[in-house]
Formats: sequence, structure tokens, C-alpha cells
Amino acid sequence: MAYIKFKELAKYFDFKMEVPENELALYAKEYIDEKEDFVFAYKNHRDYVLFTTSRMILFDRDALGAYYKKIHIIPYRSISSSAINYKPGKVELLFSLDSGYQLHLNFIEMNHDKKENIKAVYKMMMSACL
Repeated sequence: MAYIKFKELAKYFDFKMEVPENELALYAKEYIDEKEDFVFAYKNHRDYVLFTTSRMILFDRDALGAYYKKIHIIPYRSISSSAINYKPGKVELLFSLDSGYQLHLNFIEMNHDKKENIKAVYKMMMSACL
């Protein structure tokens, strides 16, 4: 009998709204360690992404059928390669992790100032990888 290990090849997230720290859901704040600082957060209608000084925390919620919440905690040092793509009204962050997992974060409805915020966080993340 043969078994094949299933590995999700890529996960896509689309985020639209920036969320101030004081408006984060309580369950999201519980994952921020006291040794790290909150940088910023984004959300869509169901998912969150939190950026701290040392890691990215993704909350993947699904309400179709049975409700579930999957939490991805990704230390910046586990990112093996990355890219940032600027498009009109959109920024894409593309990551390959040491485990081979690939992650795509899309930030939509972006103006110039919001793109600069994403760029600053991206630069902080990549400096933590060195």
C-alpha cells in the first residue's frame, strides 16, 4: 500500500483594509508575544494578517460548511526567497519558505501611501532574514 503525503503548494490571501492595533480581534492579539512589537495588520471579510517585528501571523478562517480557523505563524527567518510586485492599485508579496511552502499576500485598493507602508514592512521582514 502506498501513501502520498499531501502538501499544499500555494496559499493566496487578498487583504483590503488596514486595521489599527486597538481594533484587532482579541483572539488575534493573543498571538503577539511580549518580546515583539506590533507593526501593522490587514484584513479582508474573514482573514487577518499581523506583522510584528519578528514574524507574520495569518488567520485563515472559513465559514463554508464547518467553521474552522487555521493559524499560520511564520518567523521572518524562515523565508528563503521573496518578491514584491507593484501593480496599479495593488501590491503582491510572494514568499517561498524553507519548508517549500509558498505564500501569496495580495493587498488590493492601494494608493501610493499604502504601498509605501507595505514596502517598509517588506524591507523590515527582509532585513530580519539576514
